[in-house]
Amino acid sequence: MVIFEVIFKIALSITLCSLIGIERGLRHKGAGLRTHLLVGVGSTLIVINSLHLYNAFRGDIVIDPTRMIAGLITGIGFLCGGTIIRGGDQITGLTTAASLWIVSCIGIAVGSGDYAAAVIVTFVVLIILTQARGIEKIVEQKIREMSKGEEDDGIKG
Repeated sequence: MVIFEVIFKIALSITLCSLIGIERGLRHKGAGLRTHLLVGVGSTLIVINSLHLYNAFRGDIVIDPTRMIAGLITGIGFLCGGTIIRGGDQITGLTTAASLWIVSCIGIAVGSGDYAAAVIVTFVVLIILTQARGIEKIVEQKIREMSKGEEDDGIKG
């Protein structure tokens, strides 16, 4: 892999993961810009190294480049699990855990050269993070209104 390709992959990973990290940071979540950058860039590096090792030793020994990626996904799962906190009936940190997991996936896509998927998923995630809460509130309100209407009609259920 040419040095310019490595620089491009790292720069793209930084750019895409920064967008998600900034959104989380602006909402004052525990994992903000730095954490999302580290997870995304680290994931990109793992894939770059995995592909490098595969190409360097191809033909000499059997190497499966996907094994490092599988280990990465497992490790990120543990990291994400640490961001989830339960207090009584409340569970917090699920969205932050999911955003860390997805920036890892974006880093994997960038590292493997699937730039279009990485860019598209980044913008889909940003739409979800910025717009889905408003949609949830509207749906919850409509459900409450419908439930109240059923109670007023004497319908139980």
